[in-house]
Amino acid sequence: MHELARALAATCGADHVRDGAPLAPFTTFKVGGAADLLAEPCGERELVAVLHAARAAGAAVTLLGGGSNVLVGDRGVRGLVVRPRAGTVDEEGPGRVRADAAATLNGLVRWTVGRGLAGLEAWAGTPGTVGGAVFGNAHFGGRSIGELVEGARLLAADGRVHDLLHANLEFGNGRSRLQRSGEVLLSALFRLAPGADPAALRVIARQSLAYRKQTQPLDTPSAGCVFRNPDPARDPLPAGVPASAGALIDRAGLKGHSIGRARVSPVHANFIVNDGGATAAEIRALIAVCKERVAERFGIALREEIVYLGEF
Repeated sequence: MHELARALAATCGADHVRDGAPLAPFTTFKVGGAADLLAEPCGERELVAVLHAARAAGAAVTLLGGGSNVLVGDRGVRGLVVRPRAGTVDEEGPGRVRADAAATLNGLVRWTVGRGLAGLEAWAGTPGTVGGAVFGNAHFGGRSIGELVEGARLLAADGRVHDLLHANLEFGNGRSRLQRSGEVLLSALFRLAPGADPAALRVIARQSLAYRKQTQPLDTPSAGCVFRNPDPARDPLPAGVPASAGALIDRAGLKGHSIGRARVSPVHANFIVNDGGATAAEIRALIAVCKERVAERFGIALREEIVYLGEF
C-alpha cells in the first residue's frame, strides 16, 4: 500500500492521500472505522488516474460519495477508499446539464435553479452526491432521479471510459446498472426544461425543503431511508396497509425503538438515527430487528436501501 500511496500522492497531491483515515466524519450516520488508505481526487482526470493506479496495484477499491445511504463497519474498510471531490457542473446545450459524480446534489439543484432549468428543484435538501444518487436511483415524492438522466459517462472495469444512454443504465426501484457492472460513474447528463423562472423554481425548492424538515429527522445523524418501499406486485400487502416501509415498521410497534444509541426515528420510522455515540454494530442490529418484526407481523421481507461498507 505504501507504493500505491506514493503513486496516488503524485496524482492528486500528498494532502489528498492519507493512511488510516477515519471515515465516520465523511458519512451522514457519523459512525464507522478507518480506511487503510484514503484518496480524494479532484475532477474526472484525477479520479480516472487514481482508479487506474489502484487497478495496476491490485488494490481493493471502495467508492465513497457524500456518505449518505451507507453504513461503514466499525472495523473500517480494507484497501483503498476513493472519495471524489470538487465536482463541476456545465451546460452542454439547451436544457442538457452535465454534472461530475462528485458534485453534490444540493449544489446541482442550486446551479440549475439559478439558471432557470426546471426538473431538479424538488430535490432541494437531498444529501449526497450525483454519483450516489445515480448509483441508487435516488427517489423523492414519487419520482426517481433516473427519470432525468439522459446518459452517463462511465469508467469500465477494464479502464475504458465510455458513454451510455438512459436506456442502457437499467434504472429501477432503487437500482441502476452500476450496482451490478463494477463500472464507476464519472459524470451524468441531465435533460431539464430551460426557460423557467428562477424565482418560481426557488419557491418549489423551499417547499420541498420545508416538507423534508417536517417529515424527516434532519437534525439527527442518519443515512436517509434505510429500506426500500415494498413493491405490491412482489410483496402482497394486507388490506389497509400502505406500501411504505416506514408505515410497516411503525405498525410493527418499532417507532422509537432503540439498541444502544441507535434508534428508529419517532419522526419517520424508515429512518434510523444516531442519538450520539452509536456504533455501526448497533445500527445494523436495529436494522435486523426491523426486518424480523415486519416479516413476523406482515410476511413482508424488507430490503435495505442503504449500502454496507467495510468490516463489521
